[in-house]
Amino acid sequence: MIDIFNSDKEYIANTYARFPLCLVEGKGSRVKDSNGKEYIDLSTGIAVNTFGFSDDEWKNAVIEQLGKLQHTSNLYYSEPCTKLAQLLCEKTGMKKVFFSNSGAEANECAIKTARKYAADKKGSEYNTIVTLVNSFHGRTITTLAATGQDVFHKDFLPLTEGFVYANANDIDDLNAKVKENKCAAIMFECVQGEGGVLPLTKEFVEAIVKIAEENDLLVICDEVQTGNGRSGSLYAYMNYGITPDIVSTAKGLAGGLPIGATLMGEKTEKTLGASDHGSTFGGNPISCAAAVNVISRIDGELLEDVRRKSQYIIDELSCVNGVKSVCGMGLMLGIETEKEASAVIKECMDNGVLVIKAKNKVRLLPALNIPDDELKTAINVLKKACEV
Repeated sequence: MIDIFNSDKEYIANTYARFPLCLVEGKGSRVKDSNGKEYIDLSTGIAVNTFGFSDDEWKNAVIEQLGKLQHTSNLYYSEPCTKLAQLLCEKTGMKKVFFSNSGAEANECAIKTARKYAADKKGSEYNTIVTLVNSFHGRTITTLAATGQDVFHKDFLPLTEGFVYANANDIDDLNAKVKENKCAAIMFECVQGEGGVLPLTKEFVEAIVKIAEENDLLVICDEVQTGNGRSGSLYAYMNYGITPDIVSTAKGLAGGLPIGATLMGEKTEKTLGASDHGSTFGGNPISCAAAVNVISRIDGELLEDVRRKSQYIIDELSCVNGVKSVCGMGLMLGIETEKEASAVIKECMDNGVLVIKAKNKVRLLPALNIPDDELKTAINVLKKACEV
């Protein structure tokens, strides 16, 4: 049998600080490692496995499509991507969708669309996009430039020009950055996931929309991690009562297969024309069939359950001696602990629960349909690991 750990070290680029754990099979929110030890997973591949591992409905949708077409280029029409686009538009009120393969690509499309819209309407010099300090929008050279964290920039300069960073939840600073630059758009995450699971205030998000309207800018909402039910609404911006001009999403959209989507509203639906953008694998039939299954199952009942489970976790952890704070939205939560987060994560892993990190916090991203008994068991392990 292959020595996974040593072979990985020898043949795979050393870009991940992996846990000493090889996962081999799972069902629902339970997964086994190569030694046969079982874990309850509260990380879902960083908000990707929407319904956990090997969900039967999801699996059957993928297998059915696999028996028809695994890929066809975008030179031809195909049913799964058309069905998915229609479903997304009907559920959001957006008008058009561009499909890609990842969150970074979805954000690249959002940025290109915003710049072309501004160039067509105001002139090519209106190309600056205001993002937020502590944001994270991807790891391509352009989406790194959009990311408001210097730690991700330092080894990859020069980055794409045309991005400035305003302080999150600081309306005056946002307004100043817009006034100081020739801007095309304001781009933000409702909850800064990689920045520490930090939600924006309702007042600030409303101010983004107001400032954008006053200055003829587009509003871009990055829903890569917050989207597809994770926040307790289909998309997190819905919790704020706003309608963006562009929405990017990925991660949980196809429940475990790679896909990205950029949704365009009334202002931007006609911005991109033939040959303005493209993707070889964008709209892949198998990924889209998986996503149709996921999106069609995210209904009011499921979202209510996500909100209920979220409140349960917050209530359980908030009273633990050793937990400083709990923040986030829906089933995207960050726990600030007295202990080092890494120590809490290790203790949880030793006791059969998988959690991950965001900055100095323990991050929870369980499957949206995790059973109550498994969630309770996992949270009890986490509580004990947090205690001081």
